[in-house]
Amino acid sequence: MFERGSLKRQNEKKMSFYARFSKYYEETFPMREEFFGFLKSYVKQKNTSVLDLGCGPGHYCHRFQQEGFQAFGIDLDQAMIEAARKRYPGIIFSCQDILDLQDQTESFNLIYSIGNVMAHIPKHSLDRLISAIHSKLAPNGYWIFQVVNWDYLLNFNHYAFPEKKLSNAKFSFHRRYETLSKKCTVFHMSMTSKKDVIFEEAFELYPVTAEEYLAYHHRYGFQLQGMYADFQKTVFKKEVNSGAVYVFRKSND
Repeated sequence: MFERGSLKRQNEKKMSFYARFSKYYEETFPMREEFFGFLKSYVKQKNTSVLDLGCGPGHYCHRFQQEGFQAFGIDLDQAMIEAARKRYPGIIFSCQDILDLQDQTESFNLIYSIGNVMAHIPKHSLDRLISAIHSKLAPNGYWIFQVVNWDYLLNFNHYAFPEKKLSNAKFSFHRRYETLSKKCTVFHMSMTSKKDVIFEEAFELYPVTAEEYLAYHHRYGFQLQGMYADFQKTVFKKEVNSGAVYVFRKSND
């Protein structure tokens, strides 16, 4: 089992890396209107509360605020939170572990997480997180998350994502999975300029199959509302898709 002390050390390592990565983050992962449109479609009523788990620099929170929602963001990295607070001072951003979500005093109509944040959660901690999400959702509220499709990736020993070119091809961003296994896999990220390595780091991620995600959520009474390959609602096929988007609703029982 991955002990809490080890998880804390890995989180500190991630924070150090993302502090260096933060100035490249927006160009590497720009705000996508189609992602926002998908999320917004599940909260029809304005002036309700939404929460972004792993909010990064806060762009999606800002878009919700622009549309008349009360937006909140949580991220583990202090540099990301400081950037979000500076750019969007009217939004409440908290620097904390999403596993401590229970500390939030608000109730939300939508909680969402994009960008594979869920893969950073050890399997033995999923009960704690999903239970907290359920308790913080208003009746009939939605919980949406995007994650890689481990059912597909676990067919490989290694998996590399397409290279991303930044700043008119001056920089290249690389991501790959090594030693893929059901217990954990090593996720490598790096930024290069020509032949120079600007930064690189590796983290452990924790594969959870689609069947397991569904079982965890069923345990807490979540109702599956949709399961897609992407935010365009492409039909999900676990044997061929590299990504997955899950949509759950908290019942009004």
